[in-house]
Amino acid sequence: MPVPLTSEANCLYLDACATTPVGKEVLEAMAIAQAGAWANPSSLHGFGLVAADCLERSRQAICSGLGAADHSLLFTSGGTESLHLALLGATQNMAPGRLLISAVEHPALVSAAAQLAAMGWLVEEIPVDQEGLVDLNALRPLLAPPTRLVSIIWGQSEVGTIQPIEAIGELCRAGGVLFHTDAVQLVGHQGVNFHGLPIDLLSLTAHKIGGPRGIGALLVRQGVEIKPLLGGGAQEFGLRSGTESVVLAAGFAAAMAELIKARQLANSPKNWELRDALMEALEALPGVQRTGPAPGLQRLPHHISLVLRNRGGQPISGREMVRALWRQGLAVSSGSACSSGKSSPSPVLLAMGYGADEAASGLRISLGPWLTEPEVVLARVPEAVLLAMAELQ
Repeated sequence: MPVPLTSEANCLYLDACATTPVGKEVLEAMAIAQAGAWANPSSLHGFGLVAADCLERSRQAICSGLGAADHSLLFTSGGTESLHLALLGATQNMAPGRLLISAVEHPALVSAAAQLAAMGWLVEEIPVDQEGLVDLNALRPLLAPPTRLVSIIWGQSEVGTIQPIEAIGELCRAGGVLFHTDAVQLVGHQGVNFHGLPIDLLSLTAHKIGGPRGIGALLVRQGVEIKPLLGGGAQEFGLRSGTESVVLAAGFAAAMAELIKARQLANSPKNWELRDALMEALEALPGVQRTGPAPGLQRLPHHISLVLRNRGGQPISGREMVRALWRQGLAVSSGSACSSGKSSPSPVLLAMGYGADEAASGLRISLGPWLTEPEVVLARVPEAVLLAMAELQ
């Protein structure tokens, strides 16, 4: 279970999409690894062999939770590196062609795509509808040559949209096009069976699922060739140089084990009840409008996203709302944590058809299992939003 977090000075942490608190079992697993498997796992002496065994057991545990073969998982430093390794590593042996991405990708993926564009690739965005869903009719004709790679985010962090990844993957497979998905936000909220999915490359990270920061992974389907971005050693099957962190890998594996246990013990729809009740209460407030899909299979089950307007109907700055809500004791976000420090409108909301002012007023609330008193959340959050909005009128 995660460390209980109703927080600092009685504040509520409602920003799971940014990061999650590390669970007690995860901290314990990391402490055990630090004490007994501290050596370099590439060393051939006994200490190194103990570390190597711990690393491979962690790899096996994570793969088991994702329905993947052990040799298909490469450890990385996090989601950002995983996204870059997927796009840049998979294309090093390809002649420049066309890369298709959605119009609502994470900034790290957009950055990796920009690097390919600088190398002569044509990068084209697939449009989305008002709920952030990819237009499959627009995608189909673009899978013809010169398209060589498609990368679509599975769970969108700002507006909660879950893309129809299986349908997209089948289209790519039928067209003979390599397919990558950013599953950083999706893992932990929906089961993943990599072996049974039409996905060639899948990125994830530990700190979104109660694991430590500083470690992520890339799943690579057998037969898909990628090249390393960093030279040096032969770690991670020769595809990712650098001494692996056995301790972080153990924490990652423990977090995955806790997810599996939680799925076995809990009926998933029950985990959505707090989100659904809170979203309903917030949408009933004056000046509050949901963004992204309605609660259901097309939305992340812990995710709420809104745009806010004052009494005059003018959008309220999302960044100002984040500050005002912190003064009310709530920790929330105005969008992706990797871009929330920017004052420009959200590219995601712009792509979904919102105007520039509205696209700067987005607010995100994302829940987690540390919120053990749902009645407190339901009582405090709507009241705090009303008070914050009144402060900013």
